[in-house]
Amino acid sequence: MEWLASISADAQAMSLWEGIAVALAVVYLVGAMNSKLWCWPAAFVSTLIYTVLFWKVALLMESLLNVYYMAMAVYGFWMWRYGGSVKGGGAGVGKERQGVAMVSWSLSRHLQLIAVTAVVALALGYVMSNYTHADFAYLDAATTTFAVMTTVLVALKVIENWLYWVVIDLVSIYLYVSKGFMLTSALFVFYTVLAFYSYWVWRKAYLQQEQGNCPNTLTAT
Repeated sequence: MEWLASISADAQAMSLWEGIAVALAVVYLVGAMNSKLWCWPAAFVSTLIYTVLFWKVALLMESLLNVYYMAMAVYGFWMWRYGGSVKGGGAGVGKERQGVAMVSWSLSRHLQLIAVTAVVALALGYVMSNYTHADFAYLDAATTTFAVMTTVLVALKVIENWLYWVVIDLVSIYLYVSKGFMLTSALFVFYTVLAFYSYWVWRKAYLQQEQGNCPNTLTAT
């Protein structure tokens, strides 16, 4: 299969930096799937590397998206560590804050979120198509805007975030193959499969949390 052959060749010829970014991206995703706090530092370094790589091949919004990811890695770390309720109830000196707990949003809330994000994506795609040298302007804008929104959902531990990632990752595979990032496209195939599995893991943990068996699924190890 030509795609597999390209991945093999790209794996042999890839830059050291892309290899590090791929490895850290896998570390992040596995950590996020299991609600591990250390996933966020891995995400920060990985996205820093990708910011530079994407800028060099004129995927402008993908590059800017990774700048945003770096900021969200800091925000996500804070939310998962300190963003929840205070242990023992109440605030005060000596009280330890818990990380944010998992939540599930209604279908109507998600539909509203999708509608607003889609409008922003169309507007951004139009600007990029007419006023920049960006390739695949509308697809690039769509993956960017939806990824921006979905990353917030990850930081807030909204369990449906993984369903958004499935769609985003599938579109991203096409973009990366078109630009010759074969190893990264393979990574996003892995992302897609793992996103399905992660939704199942988070939903199971959420149901346990709601039943009172697991008050907070955050683990810092």
